[in-house]
Amino acid sequence: MSDKNLEIIPMCEWGMFTDPRPCVVAGPCSAESEEQVMETAKGLREMGINVFRAGIWKPRTHPGCFEGVGAQGLKWLQKVQQEYGLKVATEVAGEKHVAECLKHGVDMVWLGARTTANPFLVQEIADALKGTDIPVLVKNPVNADLDLWIGALERLSRAGIKKLGVIHRGFSTFDKIKYRNDPQWQVAIELRSRYPELPFFVDPSHLGGSRDYIREISQRSLDLGFEGLMIESHCNPSVALSDARQQLTPAQLRDLLYDQIVVREKDSDSPEWKENIDLLRTKIDVIDENILYALGSRMRISRMIGEYKKENNIAIIQAARWDYLLGKVLEKGKEYGLTEKFLNDVFNAIHEASVEIQNDIISGKK
Repeated sequence: MSDKNLEIIPMCEWGMFTDPRPCVVAGPCSAESEEQVMETAKGLREMGINVFRAGIWKPRTHPGCFEGVGAQGLKWLQKVQQEYGLKVATEVAGEKHVAECLKHGVDMVWLGARTTANPFLVQEIADALKGTDIPVLVKNPVNADLDLWIGALERLSRAGIKKLGVIHRGFSTFDKIKYRNDPQWQVAIELRSRYPELPFFVDPSHLGGSRDYIREISQRSLDLGFEGLMIESHCNPSVALSDARQQLTPAQLRDLLYDQIVVREKDSDSPEWKENIDLLRTKIDVIDENILYALGSRMRISRMIGEYKKENNIAIIQAARWDYLLGKVLEKGKEYGLTEKFLNDVFNAIHEASVEIQNDIISGKK
């Protein structure tokens, strides 16, 4: 059974992040050498980063690729803590990884997308973390399965993990899109609406797959009100052993954070703002009520059509009729500034509901 609530300690009490916002976790995709780790950490510390990330164990699709330096890299992270005073974080994918991280004093861990998709591994990690006070971030699963994401959070919560947050890095897709992963922001927004207290990071490096997209994705995530960013940064990305195209130098990251993105406020104490926003929201409420009334009326007519088709032994799906109707909707929608994607999503959902109603009538369920 799903837990309705997660007991979350606010991120401001983790002792890891300080103003200015956003909260940033930065560092190389992979810890490759002690020199690379220390040089990158030095550059990030000088620009004000407090939490340093580096992959120690790297899950790769094909064997023979660089799969991380393993536990020896944790000693380099310890050196980062000692010499630069940074908190350090890395990805874990099993009980042994957790044990090594706890042994070496890692400050925070995260679960990767492939791990989140495997409840057995998530439970193994949750059991290994039981009784600890370490913050844990959970990346979304590789596929757009919100319940799978929530299930991973629930397993960790039941193990007593209260410093809990999430990372949105997009979803795998076969479609050709400009990003490496499909953002599907609506999934992240739905998770935020269910658990508004949950600290929320976005990983523009993995989501975009290219440094060219990091700024726009970072700004989009801040526009949506998410608190943090996890961005890959390497002292020399051109020679990186993994994900070279999506890493920024510390100097480039500084330019991004201080000159190129704008942090949005969650609210304002301005009386003028509150008065105007309340008025606009009231108008939205009225429109939403009209939409619900219209949808209810449409479904009642769909039931009548279903009954008429049943009486006359007519098939439910009338493809030519639907194509004609959708074409009219798309054409009319242009006049209202509505995109084809939005209209396709909305009206296909309405059509599917209508078909389901008619199917129930014809099959005798209703």
